[in-house]
Amino acid sequence: MKKGFDTEKYLKIQSKEIFNRIEGFEKLYLEVGGKICDDFHAARVLPGYEPNTKIKMLQMIKDNSEIVFCISAKDIENGIMRGDFGLNYETMTLKSINDLRSFGLDVSAVIINRFSGEKKALQFKEYLRNIGIKSYLQKEIKGYPVDVEKIVSKEGYGQNPYVESNKKIMVVTGVAPGSGKMSFCLSQLYYDHEKGINSGFAKFETFPVWNFPIEHPVNIAYEAATADIGDINMIDPFYLKEFNIFAVNYNRDVENFPILKNILKKIGKEIYNSPTEMGVSKTKEGIIDDSFVKLAAKQEIIRRYFRYKKEKLLGIVGKDVVDKIEKLMLKLDLNENDRKVILVARRCAEEGYNQGKGYKNLFCGTAIELDNGKIITGKNFSLLHSESSAIINALKYLALIPDNIFLISENIIQSIRKMKRTICGSISPSLDVSEVLIALSISAESNPSAEKCIEKIPLLKNCEIHTTHLPSRGDEEGIRNLGMNLTTDSKSTQKVYLR
Repeated sequence: MKKGFDTEKYLKIQSKEIFNRIEGFEKLYLEVGGKICDDFHAARVLPGYEPNTKIKMLQMIKDNSEIVFCISAKDIENGIMRGDFGLNYETMTLKSINDLRSFGLDVSAVIINRFSGEKKALQFKEYLRNIGIKSYLQKEIKGYPVDVEKIVSKEGYGQNPYVESNKKIMVVTGVAPGSGKMSFCLSQLYYDHEKGINSGFAKFETFPVWNFPIEHPVNIAYEAATADIGDINMIDPFYLKEFNIFAVNYNRDVENFPILKNILKKIGKEIYNSPTEMGVSKTKEGIIDDSFVKLAAKQEIIRRYFRYKKEKLLGIVGKDVVDKIEKLMLKLDLNENDRKVILVARRCAEEGYNQGKGYKNLFCGTAIELDNGKIITGKNFSLLHSESSAIINALKYLALIPDNIFLISENIIQSIRKMKRTICGSISPSLDVSEVLIALSISAESNPSAEKCIEKIPLLKNCEIHTTHLPSRGDEEGIRNLGMNLTTDSKSTQKVYLR
């Protein structure tokens, strides 16, 4: 895979910057924004960026640091989901903790912020206690963040529990925006000031890239990725005033900085003149091919457009989110046709309709763009979903297996179909991607062609795939596990019987 970003170069510069920031402090609270594990957005926008780059960075500083996870009690109570994984925030928190442990990193505590009696938050805290993870409740402070006098007092931060640490760096992270990371850091700074501990605060976020132009596709891709929470890229007026340099930040940090500065001043930590100055991001320094990164960022914006169209159909986001992403696409003169697999998938579905009879939405098309630019298609039929057909066809192409060779015996397929009909009660017993991958692995025991195709599965990672209809859960999970970049036209595939 061609690269536009050098992860190793970036890690050396980024870790050095973090250690430089702690100079002059006994302790540093480092707020880490974005996804600490599995940052596939960054990997797509910056080809060559490894999804677990932040974990690698934490491994480089682990002797001097510990990790704290934040989560909002409101998000727990409302059952907010992470769209990329289909998991709620507390499950994502537990997944992230397990992921970190698998890399030799441990989480010392979970902070449940904005607590005001939520029952689900208390249940989650009890569960954490039962599995041996420390957790703390940070109560919601009335008047936050405007009433600085109350916030920086015994009735404000002084009501929160203090999290002890013997490490120089406390890494504070969470699985989503609004988890209360900064509030927790400021609460700790308040206590440290009371205790006479000279501590500092810094922010580490990959996006937006502060020293890129505001209209750079990478920064617009960040705005596209956060369109559902309303983030907008802005020129940091405080940084411009202080240093006479244009720097990019986002609206929440810029708008809240005067309040944050007042809180820091009250705590005795008036150390920053702008929100950008708080950051320790060296993303730009890792980019080795800006033109290729721009192309990748544009493709990510188109993918986000299709994701939000799907989420609007499902009632997850409103029309305003889709309208915003359409405006971002106009900024860069982008349209659907700039994603090659889209037209091919639609033509494939049209061919299926023309060859068959009946309701048009019964015919689905899927297209996959391989790393060499070759586009492979698949149609749905009685045995396989169109996504399954396309993946089987792509694996045959990669393994140099002729089209007329069967990879999965009909007996295996029919056994699965029978189980889906009789046990699961499925009205559409054709095999989804997850089921096809299992069937393929079973067939590999006795079929050399299937075994060759299994060996080629890693080559599907990072490939583009588009389907004309709403994929099933089994299709989405299978495609996610393969590491492919999925978009969909989100057409309904409601069963309609043919005459």
